[in-house]
Amino acid sequence: MESVAIYLTKSCGLLFLFFIAYHFLLRKETFFTANRWFLLAGLLTATVLPLVVFTQIIWVEPTPVNYDWSSLPIRTVAEENHTEEYIYLGLALTYCTIALGLLTKFGFDFYSLRKIFKGKTIERQADFKFIDTSENIAPFSYFNTIVYNSSLYSSFELQNILEHEKVHSEQNHTVDVLISRIFCVIFWFNPFIWLYKKAILQNLEFIADSVATKKLSDKKAYQLTLLKITTHENCVAITNHFYQSLIKKRIVMLNKNQSNKRNSWKYALVLPALFAFMFLFQIETIAQEKSSEKMIIESSTAIENSVDVYKINKNTTDEELKEKTTALNKNYGIKAVFSRIKRNSKNELIAIKVNLQKGEEKNQEMAIKGTEAINTFGIIISKNENGILTIDFAEDDIQLNKKSVLISPNAPLSTTKEIFINGVKTTQNELDKLDPKAIKTMDVSKNKDQSIIKITTKEKTDENASQFTFKIPYSDLGTEKIDPNKISIHKITKDTYTVTKVTKEVNGVPGDADYYIDGKKVSPLEAESMNPNQITAVDVQKDAVSNKNSIRILTKNYVASKGNMQQPPTPPTPPTPPTFNFKTPKALNFPKAPVAPKGSPVNGDKKAWAAFDKKMEEFNAKMEAMAPQIADFENKMDEFDQQMKPFNAKMEIFEKKMKVYEKQMEDYQAKQKENK
Repeated sequence: MESVAIYLTKSCGLLFLFFIAYHFLLRKETFFTANRWFLLAGLLTATVLPLVVFTQIIWVEPTPVNYDWSSLPIRTVAEENHTEEYIYLGLALTYCTIALGLLTKFGFDFYSLRKIFKGKTIERQADFKFIDTSENIAPFSYFNTIVYNSSLYSSFELQNILEHEKVHSEQNHTVDVLISRIFCVIFWFNPFIWLYKKAILQNLEFIADSVATKKLSDKKAYQLTLLKITTHENCVAITNHFYQSLIKKRIVMLNKNQSNKRNSWKYALVLPALFAFMFLFQIETIAQEKSSEKMIIESSTAIENSVDVYKINKNTTDEELKEKTTALNKNYGIKAVFSRIKRNSKNELIAIKVNLQKGEEKNQEMAIKGTEAINTFGIIISKNENGILTIDFAEDDIQLNKKSVLISPNAPLSTTKEIFINGVKTTQNELDKLDPKAIKTMDVSKNKDQSIIKITTKEKTDENASQFTFKIPYSDLGTEKIDPNKISIHKITKDTYTVTKVTKEVNGVPGDADYYIDGKKVSPLEAESMNPNQITAVDVQKDAVSNKNSIRILTKNYVASKGNMQQPPTPPTPPTPPTFNFKTPKALNFPKAPVAPKGSPVNGDKKAWAAFDKKMEEFNAKMEAMAPQIADFENKMDEFDQQMKPFNAKMEIFEKKMKVYEKQMEDYQAKQKENK
């Protein structure tokens, strides 16, 4: 519905553009045939151009998600508001009702035309069909059929009329009339379409008058015939009829000198306006993040495999070694000492010792000694999926040729750590001997420069045993993170205490809730230790049967692998149409032209012709007096244009938002289909 409204609005704007160009630039020119094609081109442009859309894609960097853990988002179902739908439905019914009425009137005109044709004698002459009727109607043509009442005119007047109608038939002016009527049915709400139709019909009469007078010998007699025909106002709306209300304009254009061909440049003035229309309204700008899914996957891989490599080869200079020492200390707090450096006659390294130290603990040491130049090796700073930074040396090409990235600027390296397996403190060697398949859970916490790794194996006999059964120091219980207001201590014996945890809510989330990450149940500690930048959505649910609360977290990696979008995009709100204080002005009531006397001005009744000339002067004076009314009409048109400008500006913004929304909906629906 909105797309139809936008299309109609754009078409109305283009019709207005062509009408203004014709009215102010071309209306007074004698390029009648060119004006005909210009007006028809305006109708075609208003139909086709709003459908032509060019797409411009702007690539932007992905926006990082800063998740606020202080307020967990809770999914709520809001009651739908159908007010806008009802408004659109009401507008659509109003539009269709009036359009159907105009279409019915259009059909009735065809029926009236058929009644005129029915039972009449048709006289064929060349490519034309002539019908001489006895009805009191104005002469008209419909395609190649010309209808007239010969009893109302003299033979000379009838010749003028038939020449005029033949031009309409030869140039298929009926097509222009029908097209303009169809556009009036579709765009009935646009006041300019009625003026546009009037301009088309008027220009067709200019064309017929211009061509007919070239074939006739007496141009003045033709003008007198025009004045006589003004008394016959009965005509069929969908035909080219000889009678037209703007007789004065037709006579003025007949006597006007031909326009200079140099004035043809005026037609080109509409082109910049069309280009501006295309640039402002028909270019769809789509902002896309640079391969967001790919970046998420690469980011996940980078967490596991990202390394910072400091290469040392046989050509490394002492100055370069100093730079590496400074970089290691600045970025990771590692003190690097290069000693026992020896070089051969080519100034190549043949011996070197490297000590890497963090705080009080010596981390790594490497020594190379020989008579030949050393092979390339590197100091590798890496980070695993748990965020633990490690130091190592490497000589293989795979490690050395990895892309070197700064892992964590200005972050101290986790060099001191304590390891607990099933509650018992162990060493790094025992951890290395442990089969990874035997690990059930692993919790990693960090306190300043110290890392604590707690591992529970699958072979542990009592999965539900309390951590108080192990001989673990008080500091390892993690009680410093528990709010004292959430526990109660009851003394049972002299040396025995029972610690009972009281469930309370934090930020509206129960403390005993179950946590799930990507559908897998995890401990609260593991959930709270997550990096907020890796979270896509958090859903808090409550089971109606067990009354148990659960918090389900979806990570970016999971969303990228599933292509799942949790929420459809929200459509923009359209602007409110303005209330117009503008009414289409009524057609001006032109004075009735005097009827010319019979006979010629030379041999006829001279008194009658003198009286006719006096009446013509009065007629011209009345027409001149109407000039202020015509100017007032043009001012009202300008007022309407001013009232439309703010609404058009809001519609431009709304259209751009709608294009972005439609693109988001396409992506959302595509991902939903993939999930099915």
